[in-house]
Parts: sequence; C-alpha cells; structure tokens
Amino acid sequence: MNIKVLDTTLRDGEQTPGVSLTPLEKLRIATKLDEIGVDFIEAGSAITSEGERESIKGITQQGFDAEILSFSRPLTGDIDYCLDCDVDGVNLVVPTSDLHVFDKLKTTREDLIEMSNSAVDYCKDHGLIVELSAEDASRSDVDFLKSVFVNAIEHDVDRICVCDTVGILTPDTSFDLFNKLNDIEVPIAVHCHNDFGLAVANTLSALKGGASEFHSTINGIGERAGNTSFEECVVSINRLLPEFSTNIKIHEIYDISKLVARTTGVYIQPNKAIVGENAFAHESGIHSDGIIKNSATYEPMTPELVGRKRKFVIGKHMGTHGLDNRLKELGLNVNKSQLQQICNDIKDLADKGKTVTDVDLQAIADNVLEINHEDRLKLDELTIVSGNKVMPTASVKITIDDEEILNAGVGVGPVDAAINALKTLDMFSDVDLIEYHVDAITGGTDAFIDVIIKLQKGDKVVSARGTEPDIINASVKAYIAGVNRLLRD
Repeated sequence: MNIKVLDTTLRDGEQTPGVSLTPLEKLRIATKLDEIGVDFIEAGSAITSEGERESIKGITQQGFDAEILSFSRPLTGDIDYCLDCDVDGVNLVVPTSDLHVFDKLKTTREDLIEMSNSAVDYCKDHGLIVELSAEDASRSDVDFLKSVFVNAIEHDVDRICVCDTVGILTPDTSFDLFNKLNDIEVPIAVHCHNDFGLAVANTLSALKGGASEFHSTINGIGERAGNTSFEECVVSINRLLPEFSTNIKIHEIYDISKLVARTTGVYIQPNKAIVGENAFAHESGIHSDGIIKNSATYEPMTPELVGRKRKFVIGKHMGTHGLDNRLKELGLNVNKSQLQQICNDIKDLADKGKTVTDVDLQAIADNVLEINHEDRLKLDELTIVSGNKVMPTASVKITIDDEEILNAGVGVGPVDAAINALKTLDMFSDVDLIEYHVDAITGGTDAFIDVIIKLQKGDKVVSARGTEPDIINASVKAYIAGVNRLLRD
C-alpha cells in the first residue's frame, strides 16, 4: 500500500518557538520537498499575515507536482485568504473534543457540525480540495468524531485527518482509534505531536490501523516537543513495514534535513535517529571491528540509504581496527606496533578528559612516525578594527609558499571579518567552514580559548584547533591550521 505524505514543516514546523522563515527560505524548502517526492505541502496559514500570504503565493506559482495547501479555520475569511493565494486545497481544521467545543469555542456539538459542513461547502464551491482535520481528535468522543467525518463526506470532503494534538495516544490506542474509523469512505490521515516522544510510533500504528496518509515535519520540529519526524517515519516504513511504501526519494533525506536545520536554526541533537551526527558514528572497538567486517553487525541500514556516510570516532573506546581505518582515511599507513602505540597515546589523552580530534590524531601519528610537515601557509600579521558603531574589519598579512600577501575583509563580528579576509583569497575559494566550536579552558575574562573547527574541501573533511587567550587569534590559528592540512593532503 502506498502511503501519502503531507509535510507541514512550513506551517506547524514554523510554529517552533524562535523560528520565522522568509518567503525565499520557505520557497527553498518547498522546492526541495517537491523534489524528494512529498505528496502534499502545507505551505503555511494564509490568515497569519501579508508576509505569509506572499510566501504561499511564491510557492503556488512554481507549478510543483505536490499539492499545495494552506491551513484554515472553518471561517469564510480564512478560506478567502487561501483562495487569494491560489492554493490547490486547504487543511481545514475543526476542533472535535468536548474540551475544545465547549470551553474554547463556547458552542455546541450540533453547531460545530454545522460550522464544519458550511466551511466544506464554501471550499468546494470555490474549487478547493479539502482535507478536514479533527483537532484534538484523540480526546474526542469517537461516535461524535465519526459523525463529524460522515457529515463532511456527505458534503464532498476529499480527505479527513485525525489529530493527536497534545500527543496523548500510545501505539495501542492509536491502532484502536484508526481501526474504529477504517470504514470511512475517504482517505484517512494521521497528525501526531510528540509530547511523550511517541509521535513516530503512534503514526506507524495508525497506518497499521487503516490510515493511508501521515503528516510530519522535517527533523520533527514544531511547537512544544514537535511533530512526527518525517525522516524517522519514512525510513521506518522503508525498512520495517514492508507492506507499505512512500514516494519519497529516501537517499535525499539527509540533504533536506540539513537544509531545514540551517534555515530554521533549530539544532539537530547528535543522537537524533537517521540524521543526527552520531547516527552512523562508531567509537567502540567491538563495534568498529564488526562494522569493518560486515556493516550489518551494528547498523540496521547503510548510511548511504539516507545520503549519509559512516564515520569512526577517535576516543578511548576505539580499537585498533577502527583506528587503522581512520588513519588510512588520513593517508597514513602504519605497521602493527606503530598502530598500537598511536592507540595507546589516544587512550592516554582521552583518559585526561580531552576530546580527541583529527588534529590530535595527526599530531600523535606524526610523533610516532616522526613526520614533520612544512606548512605552506603562515600568518604574519592580523589587525582588527571593531566597535559598536564600526563595521568589523580585518586585515591579514600571510605568507603562501614564501610569497607575502595582504588582504582584508569585513564581517558581522571580528572573528567573521578575520576569517572572511582569508576566505576571499583564491586558494580558499573551495574551502567551506562547516563547524565552529568555542570552549573557555579556564575561568575569567583572560581565559584561554579553545577553538575547534571543521573544514571541507570536496569530499575531504578535516578538524583543526587553535588555543589562545584571544578568541580572534585562536580562530584564525585554527582556520589556517585546517587549511594547511587540506593543502597537505
């Protein structure tokens, strides 16, 4: 059975506290959603603002394959704004629990049904596709819920949706609820929130109970604890529920996850399933050894399935097999005794509570192998001008292969300006700064600052560290060290 996917990242996901997307940002995300095969895109809520309507119009004008919807209350004013945006349809949301009907709307069940029917009629009379979503359905009287749906079907609603608005379903109750509704004559969708961490499990149970569509957001973002995670649900269907399928191009999941994370500024926790930094990372010696011999030993899927790559993490739990694999990735070939010495040195460093980066590994390996590298790039001079009424500006004098070069740059702050002064040079044009992390090693305003960065050039990713009492100098030192490594490799 093919399961349809409605993505609400641009509506329910944008309700994440602190997230507000521009029209261009929404269009970028919607374009990627369409490219990866999402069936329905809820582009926003047209009633919200003029800017929101501009965003929705920008999406509807693209001619996407996906059906484009706007959220709407059962009010003609809301629906009219949806029509102005030229959407294909509406996600018409009608509260159905007694709590919402009596306490929030201050109305009766009978009037609620009349309101719902009238709104459906108005939408259909104006050529809109209608998905009727029952808000707080999981706390609704099931007989009343069915009567709302049956009435809507008599008024030609296209699809219906059961919303677990406060995430109180469990997998068992979710299955039972949808099983009771499986005689409904139109497609049924499920919309779950993650207040108890059960959104994905409840969504999968709903599919088993009879739902043929699910709502989700990329990375599971949304108000409170978020919504059903798109990537977790899609991959679970692909790997765990062979009776179901979706139209999603699963190998592009990581790309859209990163796009949404960057655009919204919502950090992805390292241990997040599928898309977290650690999802395909291995440090344990036992695990690394098993993975190298057969990846299925400690991975339920290959990272390539979702557009990822496996990595072996350096640390005190690492064994020699994983370490040897990482050294080879860095272009270092060692014998058995050298490998064991490097491993012992790493464990000694990690036992002191220090995070072991690629920089540390390179230094330890160089020491064991007695390798000395001549850096091609050296910093001679760095000057910063900054203040509350001055555009942060940096000038750098560097030596590249014995040639002195003077360059300047501006930025949002002095560190950004200093890095930009370097990045505008030709040799840095294809180097991307993909991670920047700062720690104060000691207390006080004169603390030593430890800056760890990751740089990428093509498929090559390196880490570098700079430790100075000045954050600007530490950042530039780390950046130059990383670039030297990329040039060396």
